[in-house]
Amino acid sequence: MEIVILAVVIAVVALGAISGLVVSSRKKKQLPPAPPSSPSVTAPPAEPHVGEEAETPRAEPRRTVEEVELPEAPAEAETAPVVEPEAAAPAAPAEPEIEVPEPTAGRLVRLRARLSRSQNSLGKGLLTLLSREHLDEDTWEEIEDTLLTADVGVAPTQELVERLRERVKVLGTRTPDELRGLLREELLALIGTDFDRSVHTEPGIGVNGEEKPGVVMVVGVNGTGKTTTTGKLARVLVADGKSVVLGAADTFRAAAADQLQTWGERVGARTVRGPEGGDPASIAFDAVKEGIAEKADVVLVDTAGRLHTKTGLMDELGKVKRVVEKHGSVDEVLLVLDATTGQNGLVQARVFAEVVDITGIVLTKLDGTAKGGIVVAVQRELGVPVKLVGLGEGADDLAPFEPEAFVDALIGD
Repeated sequence: MEIVILAVVIAVVALGAISGLVVSSRKKKQLPPAPPSSPSVTAPPAEPHVGEEAETPRAEPRRTVEEVELPEAPAEAETAPVVEPEAAAPAAPAEPEIEVPEPTAGRLVRLRARLSRSQNSLGKGLLTLLSREHLDEDTWEEIEDTLLTADVGVAPTQELVERLRERVKVLGTRTPDELRGLLREELLALIGTDFDRSVHTEPGIGVNGEEKPGVVMVVGVNGTGKTTTTGKLARVLVADGKSVVLGAADTFRAAAADQLQTWGERVGARTVRGPEGGDPASIAFDAVKEGIAEKADVVLVDTAGRLHTKTGLMDELGKVKRVVEKHGSVDEVLLVLDATTGQNGLVQARVFAEVVDITGIVLTKLDGTAKGGIVVAVQRELGVPVKLVGLGEGADDLAPFEPEAFVDALIGD
């Protein structure tokens, strides 16, 4: 029994010794050494000690919030205050330079070479035929065909041939100079030298007794150069010392108002315009109203140039004229015709003349056709004179029509 008790005691003692060794080994166990520090790698923060390994906190004096001093901000370099740049105002568009148009006096004479290049075949052809030794019926028929080909027209051609026959018979012998003089006289008589070819732009008295500028309506079919002619006419008037207001009453053709305004800006003429597709009569009325307010010398009204076969639009042209006349009379109605269209231009002229009272004709592109006889034909058809002719694409290529210079260009020197 005692032996059993002793064995139990020894076992207990042995178990206690073993437990003590285990606890002692745990107490003596250390953490693995920290890896060597590297200047480029930051060591992780040490783990806090807990339990028996926790350190006793050191007694430190405590400070209130008021006693804690904040770190001073680093001194800023003294630099000039940064001023935000102001938003630059949009630059105003540069005003176009005002041009000084070429004087109109003798302009057709200066453009005579350009005219003679296209018209010389008519004059030379007639002189060659008239210079034949024997002027038989075949020759006179050739003379007649030459005139008809140049669009002189049937009736004027017959008149001219009859007069030439009589005068050649009386003259007898025919030297080149005599023939040239004879032909010059007859062509001048056919074109007419007694027409008043000036463009009437004198100010008048309006319906309310106020002074009214001269009013010029420009009409014609699209494609004849109507708007361009209106702009060139403004240059002609400015060159003669007149102030001009332009009325862009062609509201149906895209960019017509812009085109006219560009012409006006080049010579300092203001353009009155309205919305695209607006009422042409209203714009024409406003243009004359502005001309009266500005005491301008002339108001030029560019009208819609639709095909002459469209009756409604032609009636609208008559309406424009009636509305403008509420301010006072219209001084000129200029019909623009393309000289290259020949006899078709006469059809247009007749229809326009039925709607408005045409007072003058402007023939454009006269330098681009050999059919200068249209000058005679259209005057005879309408009973009104050709007042201006276009002889090129240049800004100052619109010239007052001078019969003498025109005939001289036809027959040459």
